[in-house]
Amino acid sequence: MAETWNKKEREKKKQQLKKEKAEKKKERKESSKDGKSFDDMLAYLDENGNLTSKPPDPSRKIEVKLEDIEIGVPKQLPINPADLIRKGIVTFFNQSKGYGFIKDMVTQESVFVHINSLSGEIKENNRVTFEVEMGPKGANAVNVKVVK
Repeated sequence: MAETWNKKEREKKKQQLKKEKAEKKKERKESSKDGKSFDDMLAYLDENGNLTSKPPDPSRKIEVKLEDIEIGVPKQLPINPADLIRKGIVTFFNQSKGYGFIKDMVTQESVFVHINSLSGEIKENNRVTFEVEMGPKGANAVNVKVVK
């Protein structure tokens, strides 16, 4: 069978592409071994969290105890009940409506008080002790007692 001129041209192009592909492969192999050793490719993390090419200084190493590592929310210390009791002055109290406000002596904030939270009768300008409880609309005074 005789080959046509078209077939010869296609065969030449295939051979040429094969040759170019082999040359590119050889070139890639040679350039990848450009004196880069494993040590040159390593990256280190310094104490500030930045990547660097220099290994860390062993003299700056910090020992961390396993117990000191906290994962998640830290454990809450038990609350001392004496810390919850606050002192204040009744700035406003409406006996008929059953609510009023107490001004905290330490924080100077006004705290709402309802008649159901009282352990006795209170009037305006009375000194009281109370505990703060967060309600749907803000801070509420509970366990309100008059101080004599």
